Amino acid sequence: MDYRSIVAGGAALFISIAAALAQGAPQLALSASFAGDTKPIPHGITWRVFQQETEGEPRLVTQSQDAAPVLPLPPGEYIVHMAYGLASATRKVLVGNGTTTEKVPINAGALIVKGSILDQVIPLNRLQISVFIPQAGDSEARLVTSSLRAGEVLRLPEGTYHVVSSYGDSNSIVRADIRIASGKITEAKMRHRAATITLKLVSNPGGEARANTAWSVLTPGGDVIREAIGAFPSMTLAEGEYVAIARNEGRVFQNEFKVKSGLDRDIEVLARDGVLPDAVATPQQRPPAPPAAPRRP
Repeated sequence: MDYRSIVAGGAALFISIAAALAQGAPQLALSASFAGDTKPIPHGITWRVFQQETEGEPRLVTQSQDAAPVLPLPPGEYIVHMAYGLASATRKVLVGNGTTTEKVPINAGALIVKGSILDQVIPLNRLQISVFIPQAGDSEARLVTSSLRAGEVLRLPEGTYHVVSSYGDSNSIVRADIRIASGKITEAKMRHRAATITLKLVSNPGGEARANTAWSVLTPGGDVIREAIGAFPSMTLAEGEYVAIARNEGRVFQNEFKVKSGLDRDIEVLARDGVLPDAVATPQQRPPAPPAAPRRP
């Protein structure tokens, strides 16, 4: 036997001994599954393992974002915390010699929210999505998130949630109650009925827009929906009827218009027959009529 054979044989013996020792080393093998399902969850899990100190709070020993980690740990009692998005579960585990296996079930699912107008998908940057946990008498009792992006996967505990989708920055808002089932991805399609309009104050139809114009958009009842300043302000409005009021060079002009879902267009207000601001009052701003004088007998 030559020198090379001795070295190779020694290396092989060392590897086999190390493998044997590793097989007997204490370790904790973790995995998770949805309640009522035996298949392991493949991703999206964060594991944290704590050890209870004699005094004080539990101490974090190790953590992992692997779906099924195998963690080397000395024998003893541990607290295992598993987080799946906003859902979580906690278990006490006793690690002995060899490999201890622990499979944690969790009641959780996922939510995906998308928005559309007619058959057109709303761009991601035009939607603001909030998710709430409703309570009796209050559908928006507890806020879960106000920054969910369209198409993003939000992992949640099983239950019912209230979803609010706002398109643009005015009054196009859609609400829905969504049920999240364990082990399923629920897709909520929020269908808005709205359009984007651009306001223009012009001297003649199709004319050049006047700069330095202050705008107010109101409902027929006088509720202010949006205010803006400029020659071409754009805004997204829910389908319905509105009044546009333009203030320019000390005079006030107005025009009534309708918004039809999916029809983006320009709204022109003609700068004719304007009145002084003091003579303009919306239905909410008009003072009540004075009482009639009593008649003499």
